[in-house]
Amino acid sequence: MKNNFLWGGALAAHQVEGAYDKDGKGLSIADVMTAGTKDKPRKITDGIKANYFYPNHQAINFYDHYKEDIDRFSELGLKSLRVSIAWTRIFPTGEESEPNQRGINYYHDLFKYMRKNNIEPMVTLSHFEMPYSLVKKYGGWRNRKMIGFFFKFSKTCLDEFGDEVKYWLTFNEINNQSLTENPLFAFTNSGIIFNEDEDREKVVYQAAMYEFVAGAKVVQYAHSLQKKLKVGCVVAASPYYPNTPNPNDILKAQRMNELQYFYSDVQARGYIPELIKKIWERRHYQLDITEDDLTELKKGIVDYIGITYYLTSTVSADNNIAKVGSGNAAGNDTVENPYLKRSEWGWTIDPAGLRYYLNEMYHRYHLPIFIVENGIGAVDKITDDGKIHDDYRIAYLRDHILEMEKAIEEDGVDVIGYDVWSPVDLVSFTTGEMKKRYGLIYVDYDNAGKGTGKRINKDSFYWYKQVIESNGEKL
Repeated sequence: MKNNFLWGGALAAHQVEGAYDKDGKGLSIADVMTAGTKDKPRKITDGIKANYFYPNHQAINFYDHYKEDIDRFSELGLKSLRVSIAWTRIFPTGEESEPNQRGINYYHDLFKYMRKNNIEPMVTLSHFEMPYSLVKKYGGWRNRKMIGFFFKFSKTCLDEFGDEVKYWLTFNEINNQSLTENPLFAFTNSGIIFNEDEDREKVVYQAAMYEFVAGAKVVQYAHSLQKKLKVGCVVAASPYYPNTPNPNDILKAQRMNELQYFYSDVQARGYIPELIKKIWERRHYQLDITEDDLTELKKGIVDYIGITYYLTSTVSADNNIAKVGSGNAAGNDTVENPYLKRSEWGWTIDPAGLRYYLNEMYHRYHLPIFIVENGIGAVDKITDDGKIHDDYRIAYLRDHILEMEKAIEEDGVDVIGYDVWSPVDLVSFTTGEMKKRYGLIYVDYDNAGKGTGKRINKDSFYWYKQVIESNGEKL
């Protein structure tokens, strides 16, 4: 591994900060999402309603405890930490003419404390945290006006924090919204609530195009501000395999992968793929895309690609084969892969799939890749000795890191960093649970938000510390 490889961790403001109404913060889309479970979807409520529990309101109270947590991250040896800036801490409704200074001060303090501890900040600008007011008033990213609102927010962040943050990301897992059968994704990606009987795919394609233009404008502005600034996109890496060598299965997997690549193609190549144009033509989609938009896309190609990797899916063209879904993280049109195990939440565990996807992405775009999320959600228990022995997490991370190293050393893929999701327990995005724990550090809160909030290092903490210290040699 290169000596400057960025071993890190990742988290998101809405999943850790809490303090949802503190210091002038406005209501975000995450703030109106209730708790759920593996079998009970989270609800999106019209504002905050009585008799519902909203886990993101408290989360793990990182807002007030970030110094304590970053001290632990420093002990862990993290070289980078991916965080997000909660949009509504800077512009509470998204429409203010001036930013909220208390929010700006908070993030200045956060980034300075990270740098004091030799941790390189990486910032996601939109990580499922857009102002709820923009959903109510404009329908979220259905509306072209969102480009201006997002650019104003992003410009403010770049102006304020450009000296403290080198690595930036625009939209988290922007391709998730293509899974239109699950309305959670379109809401968290783009603030979209589908109307009955409308063409969901058309709505999502339009929202994505507005987001691409906004992201391209951010890339251009960052480059004009400081040449050292690097702006990337984030895609959820969820490759599809054919179920058999049957050409029909292979073609189906190819098509589903291409539909997913659309989201990285536009941001990494600067134009709309021919396949997507043909789909729009057949479906008679007349989208709001101007010549100026197309020019912006060409001028705003990203510097690197961020991927979040958790699972792979397998598809079949044979409709007689039972569909099993992918544990609420990919589409429903998937079949069982007999070669892969699944997590307790139904997500396939496929370390080799990471190597496969890294090769696909790098040889498609020839841009550096940063693995900005990789981890496993599991039930962790404190034993009688007061410790958490999470050997299953160590095994998961070790196997994925080994495949990443093969992609780098044997295949020539340019991977610049690896972020474990997450260095600390947080509220699970898909289910709103604390029970589904991802962290290397245990946080004493349960699914109802009850507990002491005490932090305890798990066995995986000490294992990852050794990985970082040895630059990936000791696994």
